[in-house]
Amino acid sequence: MTGPDASKPAAAAAAGGRYRSLPKSIWLLGMVSMFMDISSELVHCLLPIFMAGVLGTSMLTIGIVEGIAEATAAIAKVFSGAISDRFRKRKLLVVLGYGLGAVSKPAFPLASTIDLVFAARFVDRIGKGIRGAPRDALVADLVPARQRGAAYGLRQALDSAGAFLGPLLAIVFMLSLASDIRRVLWMAVVPAFVAVLLALALREPRSPPATSAPRDRLRLQLGRSLPRHFWLIVTLGAAFTLARFSEAFLLLRAHDLGLAAAHVPAILIVMNAVYAALAYPAGDIADRLPARTLLVPGLGVLVAADVVLALAESPATVFVGAALWGLHMALTQGLLAKLVADAAPESLRATAFGIFNMVTGGALLLASVVAGWLWSTFGAAATFSAGGAFAAVAALGVLLYRPQGSAAAGSA
Repeated sequence: MTGPDASKPAAAAAAGGRYRSLPKSIWLLGMVSMFMDISSELVHCLLPIFMAGVLGTSMLTIGIVEGIAEATAAIAKVFSGAISDRFRKRKLLVVLGYGLGAVSKPAFPLASTIDLVFAARFVDRIGKGIRGAPRDALVADLVPARQRGAAYGLRQALDSAGAFLGPLLAIVFMLSLASDIRRVLWMAVVPAFVAVLLALALREPRSPPATSAPRDRLRLQLGRSLPRHFWLIVTLGAAFTLARFSEAFLLLRAHDLGLAAAHVPAILIVMNAVYAALAYPAGDIADRLPARTLLVPGLGVLVAADVVLALAESPATVFVGAALWGLHMALTQGLLAKLVADAAPESLRATAFGIFNMVTGGALLLASVVAGWLWSTFGAAATFSAGGAFAAVAALGVLLYRPQGSAAAGSA
């Protein structure tokens, strides 16, 4: 058979071949992420309700706790990334980070005040920060440049599968344990330690010899060591994050509109089902098309999600907004990781991921605090309307930006 239809099976086969050709270590890294996300999302999908309903915490305080937790992770990523590049070791930091995430989990069901919740979130996010940059750099170490989009997409797809299963298990346990949130939170401990055991089985590739003056590597001025295009990607990532605050507000929106606490995790199930299903295809496309092809539609989808959530009058509408939110994440998150890996020198790759995540974490702190303040002062609709407006401005900026030079042109 010839013609346009004949190319479709060939394209599908090629995509499947790229999928299967990824090394086993990428799959194992994805499984580690999946099990930790099962644990983390089981906790996080119930935590806003736990803080607001059981501990009596205000919306502003929830925004501050969520924002500081994510900003802490982002700051830790800078130091772990620099250490990873300095010693050319990834696995040790990855295991340590997942270990801290695991040991923090029992503190959540034991908490009787917001202080202990905050401390547990702090330790958990420190762990995320320690493992994040070395893990993302390890993905780039394991595959050639032509497969980076697919590799990041696969890892993100498995990560999102865990983020889908965690809330699903939360619903099952909430229904079977009479909505006893504390007992359900205990169920998050086991998958967290499974993730640590899997991380111990990781094998990192042999590090190349140091290129020059390794003792001075951390003393280099980053503005000179990292190219201008990298800093443009950091700015772009911060703009995306300012337009997308903590997912805790999705859960609170559904609960605010009458969804029972036992069913609130279903919001994240829908979001992460879309995210997991589309992250790999989006990553595969990112290997072959300019970044703008996915970035602008991704921001457009986020605008649509915020409009739907701002106008929502029933929990069913929140599910639609959550699905659009997941589509936005699938289109943009793996692509941004690929852009960072492509722009950074190999000797500073983990440091580059650390800087990127520190800046976007600071943006998430600001966005979450502002979201909590808007909700407390003007209502939920104001929170999502502001997010949609900023996403629209960011999309306009991406459309108007004209990259210069071959490196920029290939990725924007």
